[in-house]
Amino acid sequence: MRDAPARNRLSAALQAGVAAISILLVGAALLADQSWWDRHFLPVFFFSHDKYVLGESLVRIAGMVAGAGLFLFVRPALGRIAGRMRPRTFLAATLRIILAIALALAVAELALGHRFAHAAAETQPGEEPVRQPDRRLGWVFTPSHDGTAVVGDRKISYSTDAHGYRVPSHDHPVDPALPSILFTGESIIAGYGLNWDETIPAQVGAALKMQSASIAVFGYANDQAYLRLVSELPRFRRPVAVVSLFIPSLFARNLGDDRPHLAAGMRWMPAVHRARLSALARFVVPYHSEAEIAQGIASTRAELLASASLARQHGAMPLVVDPQFGPESLVEQMLRRRILDEPKIAYVQVKLDPSWHLKGDLHPDPRAAHAIAMAIVARLQAGVTQQ
Repeated sequence: MRDAPARNRLSAALQAGVAAISILLVGAALLADQSWWDRHFLPVFFFSHDKYVLGESLVRIAGMVAGAGLFLFVRPALGRIAGRMRPRTFLAATLRIILAIALALAVAELALGHRFAHAAAETQPGEEPVRQPDRRLGWVFTPSHDGTAVVGDRKISYSTDAHGYRVPSHDHPVDPALPSILFTGESIIAGYGLNWDETIPAQVGAALKMQSASIAVFGYANDQAYLRLVSELPRFRRPVAVVSLFIPSLFARNLGDDRPHLAAGMRWMPAVHRARLSALARFVVPYHSEAEIAQGIASTRAELLASASLARQHGAMPLVVDPQFGPESLVEQMLRRRILDEPKIAYVQVKLDPSWHLKGDLHPDPRAAHAIAMAIVARLQAGVTQQ
């Protein structure tokens, strides 16, 4: 029993450490109110605001329960175990556990190296339209490709022309010599889950009796959409308008650097490739500092202003469309005000019925796409331009 004092000291130290962790967990859960979440966790398009707030509340509750459980059950149990073991034996067991965890993480990192894409939106095996890597943009639609997919309970056909623009069919490529309305953006503009004639570009073109050129690509952020416009707009001899997309609930995508991106000052930067476990952790827990969000706001505003300036240089009218399902959250209002209102970017906000989405998916359904298209048509017909 000569090591009894050492055992007691070890037991007391472990219990104190666990108690400190418990207090930190409970304190963090209490301090992380809705205002804190709104400053660091951005809206997500694929989750409704109500579900997002519910998830935040559940995380806070889990933190408090975990803290209480550590204090009430784990702390005394560890104290008893440490009190029965020799300090050297306990230390050896602890080191073995740490080594096992380190080896497990190493194995997980190697396994994820073959399965986890650098950018979540980069490619999905077997998904249509097929995407291929692009050094400057990250990825583009595979040119001259036809494919079909089942979305919900509907069969959807996708076709791209030789430049990777979505078109009705291979027999109807985009003609750059014709007067054209260009559409930049991501899956909402490109028409995820919609056949060509249901997409926003197709409906606008039909209503205005003019060619629509959909240069949007699934998964794009605003900087990628701008870079795509820079490369494609000069091909068109008679561009009439350039329609871009901005949705506050997709703003978090603009902060990603795991793909080619524009940094501060509109500087092109290659993708940042982190350890797979680190990338997965950032994906699962999308925390952003206030400084990072402020920089993202400034960059997004600069990209949309640059898109508008580029359109005007080519004699085209710039317009941004902001589809909104249901009421805006306070964070979404703040993002729209700072990115669109303050720099006086010409845009049209389209209020949509929250039920107007695809079955089992929050992308716009044909009704929502029609409402967005008609709002764009009205603004283009009115000739509304940026100052």
